[in-house]
Amino acid sequence: MSEHGGGADEAPRDDVPRSRLYDYAEMTVPAPEEPEPSPERAGPAAGRSTVPSPERASAEAAEAEVRRREFAALLDEFRRTPVLVPLGDGPGPDSERGLLTADLGGLRFLLAFSDEQALARYAVARGEPAREWTYQTILGARLLDVAVPAAGVPCGVALDCADGEEGMVFPPVRGIVPDEVAVDVDKGTGDTR
Repeated sequence: MSEHGGGADEAPRDDVPRSRLYDYAEMTVPAPEEPEPSPERAGPAAGRSTVPSPERASAEAAEAEVRRREFAALLDEFRRTPVLVPLGDGPGPDSERGLLTADLGGLRFLLAFSDEQALARYAVARGEPAREWTYQTILGARLLDVAVPAAGVPCGVALDCADGEEGMVFPPVRGIVPDEVAVDVDKGTGDTR
């Protein structure tokens, strides 16, 4: 995760293993529609339907439901768990110095760590292993329900962000953060976008 938002719009590469986070993100974004082939470029595949078979659609729906349940279980566990949240250098709602954040793709994420070893891995990845890291222990539910709305900008929580696929991202969407700060809720109607 870059603290300056780099890399958010890059397409995943085939030679890099896919993260579970990417799979969860795909569940919330409809797949792009493939353009119809033009008559001059039509080949042997032009007559094939792009509509998935009922069996495939059913299998994809079942897989998506399994992923939703897995994510719901992870979210529930996170909400019940105290995590370490380093203090940053600026003012913030929960301390004199504020909570450490990183911006990615136009969103802000509060950085949280499951234990001191995960925080140490982040310090090493950041190139600051000798720095003294001051942190608070905060319940995951408090981060999502209180600290995220207090950020004043679209904000989520990144757990163990230096741990690759072992890390977890809780984006600012309905069902994770309060509806009034969820980016996928139309503020005028309250409907999901």
